[in-house]
Amino acid sequence: MFTGLVEEVGRVSRLEQGEMLRLRIAARRAAEGTREGDSVSVNGVCLTVGERDGQILTFYAMPETLRRTALGGLVEGGAVNLERAMAAGSRFGGHIVQGHVDGVGEVLGVRPEGESEIWEFGAPEAVLRYAVEKGSVCVDGISLTLVSVTGESFTVSVLPQTRTNTNLAELGEGDRVNLEADVIGKYVERLLAPRIERFATTERSVEDAV
Repeated sequence: MFTGLVEEVGRVSRLEQGEMLRLRIAARRAAEGTREGDSVSVNGVCLTVGERDGQILTFYAMPETLRRTALGGLVEGGAVNLERAMAAGSRFGGHIVQGHVDGVGEVLGVRPEGESEIWEFGAPEAVLRYAVEKGSVCVDGISLTLVSVTGESFTVSVLPQTRTNTNLAELGEGDRVNLEADVIGKYVERLLAPRIERFATTERSVEDAV
């Protein structure tokens, strides 16, 4: 589990295409104490460390991962948000992030608002169905608060510190990002679904009887 608080912006040092994408990332803080087999959030995608060579972490992305995320669009030298899995007993900031991408979004625009910026992201229904104003969303591994939600997009407010210390500093209109909806909404929906269906069935039976 992660929190959506980016620890470090790493750099893609090498990409090797094969049956799986071999992704080598240069990191400093995120490499501290990290061992093979550990989980690290890479742009919001939970990946397992396959190898560690000093400050170079190697990950392998399966075809399924590439189909469901924006990792396939990474380039050598590109910036990636990194966060190590949260340790039990540590302070919890951000919100609950699993590193399981719900959909790929797109930067639609950025506009200034005072000292901050309003970012708009196009998003699929799989993400927007759980989006609520002032709720949480994870964008490329960054925990952000939703400002507004429409049928096709959402906006978030980004502080200068957030932009400077994440890959947002290098993103622009048209760039693709990994999106993860707040997991609490998913569980609530799953738990309520049988009750809602029973209620709907009862209503239909009453209407038929009338």
